Amino acid sequence: MIVLIVINLDVMMAKRKIGLSELAAKINITQANLSILKNGKGRAIRLSTLNRLCKELGCQPGDILEYKFIEGESDDYDDGKPE
Repeated sequence: MIVLIVINLDVMMAKRKIGLSELAAKINITQANLSILKNGKGRAIRLSTLNRLCKELGCQPGDILEYKFIEGESDDYDDGKPE
């Protein structure tokens, strides 16, 4: 079993009908960095960025971040730390 934190930013953006460039401009983040978050490729998010996202999208952090258990999968998560 592995545990993941999944970023559902794309879902919230679709619900609010807001595009990547518009949201990036409103929260003062580059489109490239917002795209990384939106596509679930980000490895970290600043609390100040999460705060601005929630404020602009009118949501709670739990609407964007999801803690998920995946049964039967090996834990091959790379946290970037040497073993």
